[in-house]
Amino acid sequence: MSGTFVGMPVFHPSTQPAFAEAARDAVRDGTLRGTLRHATHTIRAKRAKAVAEVADWAALREAGKRIKDHTLRHLDRYLEQLEAAVTAAGGTVHWAADAGEANRIVTRLVQETGESEVVKVKSMATQEIGLNEALEAAGIRAYETDLAELIVQLGKDRPSHILVPAIHRNRGEIREIFAREMGEWGRAAPEGLTDTPAELAEAARLHLREKFLRAKVGVSGANFMVAETGTLVVVESEGNGRMCLTLPETLISVVGIEKIVPTWRDLEVFLQTLPRSSTAERMNPYTSMWTGTTREDGPRTFHLVLLDNGRTDTLADEVGRQALRCIRCSACLNVCPVYERAGGHAYGSVYPGPIGAILSPQLRGTGSDIDASLPYASSLCGACYEVCPVAIDIPEVLVHLRERVVQGGEATRGGNKVVLKPARGHAAERAAMRAARWTFTYPGALRAGQRLASRTRRLHPRTLPGPGRAWSGTRDLPPVPAEPFRDWWQRTRGGKGAAK
Repeated sequence: MSGTFVGMPVFHPSTQPAFAEAARDAVRDGTLRGTLRHATHTIRAKRAKAVAEVADWAALREAGKRIKDHTLRHLDRYLEQLEAAVTAAGGTVHWAADAGEANRIVTRLVQETGESEVVKVKSMATQEIGLNEALEAAGIRAYETDLAELIVQLGKDRPSHILVPAIHRNRGEIREIFAREMGEWGRAAPEGLTDTPAELAEAARLHLREKFLRAKVGVSGANFMVAETGTLVVVESEGNGRMCLTLPETLISVVGIEKIVPTWRDLEVFLQTLPRSSTAERMNPYTSMWTGTTREDGPRTFHLVLLDNGRTDTLADEVGRQALRCIRCSACLNVCPVYERAGGHAYGSVYPGPIGAILSPQLRGTGSDIDASLPYASSLCGACYEVCPVAIDIPEVLVHLRERVVQGGEATRGGNKVVLKPARGHAAERAAMRAARWTFTYPGALRAGQRLASRTRRLHPRTLPGPGRAWSGTRDLPPVPAEPFRDWWQRTRGGKGAAK
């Protein structure tokens, strides 16, 4: 193999601009917007059809919510049960408090095998912690095997969607990436490769098969972990996961601590809701489950790295903790009008869209420009809540986080209670909220203000000056009625005999 191994760029919060700035170029890119619109509309239409087939969908949704909430309330007990079950089955459990510790653990485990290459599947958690870059620094090459992740890696790009990380790429771009880069990473693309889906998929299959057969170490994530048996579960549609999970001699799984469910019976609920919400399938083509190790089948060595990285801090927030219910189906992205226009890169995180807007600021804190702006990357239309298979009230958490950004206040960081300072650039918003609070506290002042606004309504501008221009630049101010409601009510006999 020739060339220099270069991993995909990582989302570093300190280097990411605020959401509005990052989204500015995306909304002006007509090709990108067209690609996103077609893809998201197609996925959500198929999902709606798949969900409509299930008569008890609302009951399944409520069951998933309750299972997740129960598990989060007793997370310490279930994690200890999981550790005992994995250990009894021949696996080894490692605990990682943050990204740095997780990267050191995985790097050491790979180095102990003497290998310098790993194949990867279900790697969202490893992208969160920047594992590829940490392995690269230690001289270890990590190869993504999911088709979309492969496209992103070969293109030295970043994922932009939870389910379809290369959703921002069209077929022509993918063909160019394969033709240009595959030879530098392994088996080259066939001569005369076209942009037909079948040819692109076959080129990827041949390229990856070489790596599957050679790799001695696999690195995975997991969709679920079953506490009562120590079983890990990966659901996927391509078969690359099955290859990564069964062929290598050593398997290392990096999984967020919130991915746990108590029992096999609980798992049954999510194996119905996840495929329909994500790929619009009745069930995933490949559902792989493994419990520790056996002599006759699969990897001979299994390591489970349980990743915190801000999750227990999120758990301490009574409103924000519901984000930890997320099963990464991506349904919220496909209905979000903001994501459809801005794309995933503007969110500055491996978790884009509505769920990323509430998860990233909690995992990473709101100290950076991007994380302080993410709670505002929403119209609060509520479509994300309506499609969420575990009923995460994303608008509620967004408003909660906006309050934290503007007002500061108590939060948990690194397991310790801290008092956050208000973010920069929100002084006018804080002043407006204080004025509103004072006005609503004194009914007389509110009544006088309403009357003054009604009597001077002909003088009101259609747009706001100064900082308010950002809001009214794309919409007119609502007109003020000629008479306040309170005055109208009193004038019409105090409400007596009002229209019924």
